[in-house]
Amino acid sequence: MKILMCPPDYFNVEYQINPWMNLNESIDHAKARKQWETLYQTLINCDAEVSLLKPVEGLPDMVFTANPGLLYQDSFILSHFKHAVRQNEVVHLKAWLTDAGFNIANPDDFASTPFFEGGGDGLIAGETLFAGYGFRSDKQFYEQASYLDQNKLVYCQLINPRFYHLDTCFCPINEDLALWYPGAFDEETQKRMAAKIELLDVGEEEAYHFACNAVVVNNHVILPGACPKTKTLLEKRGFEVSVCEMSEFLKAGGACKCMTLRLD
Repeated sequence: MKILMCPPDYFNVEYQINPWMNLNESIDHAKARKQWETLYQTLINCDAEVSLLKPVEGLPDMVFTANPGLLYQDSFILSHFKHAVRQNEVVHLKAWLTDAGFNIANPDDFASTPFFEGGGDGLIAGETLFAGYGFRSDKQFYEQASYLDQNKLVYCQLINPRFYHLDTCFCPINEDLALWYPGAFDEETQKRMAAKIELLDVGEEEAYHFACNAVVVNNHVILPGACPKTKTLLEKRGFEVSVCEMSEFLKAGGACKCMTLRLD
């Protein structure tokens, strides 16, 4: 597996664009660096090939590489961030992807396009794209994108602002199995998702520790801390589980999955 990460050189909470962010709660930068490095090394130990995107001063959320784009089939879909404070992240991701030889599926002139926040709201299981919307991405984005296979989309409406991106409450483990926190979705969405993939329920307490914001590398699942029930649940299904504490990044509304972008 190939993954793109970005070191947390400039990570901070400098604005409030989700309910987790609090300008009065400071980041322990040394602790954040250690947590990021632990995740990085855990991925390496799981035989993932990790590339690094150079951090840019003034873009404190650039560490969350899942959000500026999504690899779909053989091309990358660039994001159109809802909040202007994150929009310049796309410029830097596009430059890196272009240098690395990736195809770009959509133009980056987003003036008239609906919002879409990449691997935060678009999650793939097998050939199915679970399309999250409701807070940061628009349903219209998926409906209008000619390069998406509409027959292989499952629309997922988010209704709890604490779970503002799909990857905060849903994690495909493989093409047949996923973690989820059902309380993040409306009833119709729950039915659509349950009809498509087997779902392992995560309880409310561990959902709020971002248990679903996990990284999957083959048979290995990397979870944030304070999720022992989810760890046991996965181990009973035969998965190897590692735990990486993510307390500092949770202050910005992110955890393990948020800091990784799949490149294959």
